[in-house]
Amino acid sequence: MTVRKTIKELPKTERPYEKCQELGTGSLTDAELLAIILRSGTKEVNCVELAREVLSVSKTEPGLLGLHRVTAAELEQIPGIGPVKAVQLLCIGELCKRMAAAGHRDGICLTSPARIAERYMEQLRHLEQEHVLLLLLDSKCRLLKELTLSIGSVNQSILTPREVLIAALQYKAVHMILLHNHPSGDPSPSKADLVTTRKVKEAGDMLGIPLMDHIVLGDHKYISLKEQGLF
Repeated sequence: MTVRKTIKELPKTERPYEKCQELGTGSLTDAELLAIILRSGTKEVNCVELAREVLSVSKTEPGLLGLHRVTAAELEQIPGIGPVKAVQLLCIGELCKRMAAAGHRDGICLTSPARIAERYMEQLRHLEQEHVLLLLLDSKCRLLKELTLSIGSVNQSILTPREVLIAALQYKAVHMILLHNHPSGDPSPSKADLVTTRKVKEAGDMLGIPLMDHIVLGDHKYISLKEQGLF
């Protein structure tokens, strides 16, 4: 029979708080970092063991990234995780996404597909539906406005050139870029992606607001339709 130890019964070097104070946050494991947030465990498991259970709750993507995939209801199935702790854990996942996005400050020139993909990857790759974003740029290709134009089903979103151009005119954009995710993780553009891109490009050219690119994001992968010569 395994005897479970409380946090206070662990050696000082294994207690998350003391370890952090002595060696810094970088010395902590993912479970130990979460344990500090959780603060307490249950009669059966201490907070570090509870944190390990949290990290394994997502079957498709265990670990910290799994916090992007799970729901509050799934977290609450873990003994020791109630509504408050479930919300805290989901907020940690959201904070991670926003911190990643904040690392790429507004005001930079959005001319490189790789840089654009890096900026939006964490924001979009975890989503279970297609989200179509329109990036409106000034004459120096700096971001004026970011708009979510469409949220579709698992494999389809609905977008018309009319709404793209209305938004571009409203914000006095000089250039524009389309960006959307593929929940499957495969960024290969569909036939509908190509048709929509062509229509938006043609309409933008007529009004003098060129579509610079359409970037499709997968799971840590992207495809730039411009780089691929697809429009």
